[in-house]
Amino acid sequence: MKAFHLILAANLSDQPGPPQDIGGEGDPPPLKTMGADWRAVYSTLVSAVKVRHYSPKTLKAYTGCIHHFQTFVKSKDPQLVELSDVKEFLSFLAVRRNVSASSQNQAFNALLFLFRHVLEKEFGKVEGIVRAKRKPYIPVVLSREEIDRVVMNAGQPFCLIIKLLYGCGLRLAECMNLRVQNFNFDFGILTVHNGKGGKDRTVPLPESLDPELKVQLETVIDLHQRDLKAGYTGVFLYGQLEKKYKNAARELVWQWFFPAKELTPVSGTKERRRYHLHDSHVQKAITAAVRRAKIPKRATAHTFRHPVRRDQPPAPGPLRYPDDPGTIGTQRCADHHDLHPYGEERYHQGG
Repeated sequence: MKAFHLILAANLSDQPGPPQDIGGEGDPPPLKTMGADWRAVYSTLVSAVKVRHYSPKTLKAYTGCIHHFQTFVKSKDPQLVELSDVKEFLSFLAVRRNVSASSQNQAFNALLFLFRHVLEKEFGKVEGIVRAKRKPYIPVVLSREEIDRVVMNAGQPFCLIIKLLYGCGLRLAECMNLRVQNFNFDFGILTVHNGKGGKDRTVPLPESLDPELKVQLETVIDLHQRDLKAGYTGVFLYGQLEKKYKNAARELVWQWFFPAKELTPVSGTKERRRYHLHDSHVQKAITAAVRRAKIPKRATAHTFRHPVRRDQPPAPGPLRYPDDPGTIGTQRCADHHDLHPYGEERYHQGG
């Protein structure tokens, strides 16, 4: 009987049993094919963009593209994301969503940044996807008479902003970020800091705008004095500049040239700071002025960077912009005012 039980136990041990868990208790959970948490991806994205000093608008655009990509792959674990997912997503945008070439290229650049600097994966070459080519765009151009009509139908300080956009060839963000110290009335020079691409440049300041600019400067000085008496914290400064210069936020030279009407409360603190006039306010004012001027063109703030001479038709070549950094020479000033006829006496007389 004992021998029988030994033989039976040996036969049972040879039969296959249920699969055993060979992993330990400390093994990581399996990767999810959907519904994974991507918060760490967005946190790393913010750090990667900021450490490279990219524009906040770039961060906003990349975040939106990656969010759409996350939805497309059903939030599967970022470690499972492969190049084939990128190919399918770009094809989906082009075929199903019918997005423009610029939107498709923006999504491609966002995913390239995601793979290289966030997921730290090799992106490689995307086979089978043709990069969209953006067609040449002919910008809307206003004549000098049309610009005068827009200026006449815009109130203060928007009419002065339009003149600066046109007379100095500024982008809207560059104009809104101007501070008191950017203006040099003695030399007729406007210094643009941290423009597109983080670059600085100087542009000629039209002499005919001097009276209006000085009136606006007096308005800023009066507002600054009232803010100081009210005990405001100061204006918003770039980066960690305030830690280096403790009193800079309350100094006149750092005040916005086009300040907002109301002080902005800083969340989490009792501070009340002054911000500049918001871009959307200027955009709405320009749209309303164009409508009142009855100009049948789709004019925006950027349209005023496309000036032409009043007495000549537009040249067939590419439009010129006064973006050249470096010193301002007589020839460059002459070319600049040739495009912007808003008072050229200062430079044409060799000043």
